[in-house]
Amino acid sequence: MEKKAIEGKGLAPAIGPYSAGVSVGDMIYTSGQIAVDPHTGELDQGEDINYETDRVLRNLQAVLLAAGSDFKSVVKTTIFLSSMDHYPRVNEIYAQYFMAPYPARETVAVKTLPKNVNVEISCIAMRKG
Repeated sequence: MEKKAIEGKGLAPAIGPYSAGVSVGDMIYTSGQIAVDPHTGELDQGEDINYETDRVLRNLQAVLLAAGSDFKSVVKTTIFLSSMDHYPRVNEIYAQYFMAPYPARETVAVKTLPKNVNVEISCIAMRKG
């Protein structure tokens, strides 16, 4: 099977030498998405963690759509937080994007994230049949 970079309009630009996502067969692996406006390439964290999380999930959704997938096809997510204090609010926004059966997931707090953001999310999904 061939590894293919996921590309398309509306994807937040990478801030390093990596692809927004990669597909191998029917599997899609996304890079971690942060709150970057895909049109300007600038941080778009808004006023609070709710807005920032929504921006991150919209960026993740754009990668999935470009790869021929969607949130219903996600099998696993990874959430990185700058503080576990954000956990309840991130869960609240996350629940607006995912439906049962929910993907497997881990959430970890880390010392620092790229561009000092508060949340980064990546996922593994299947291509829609």
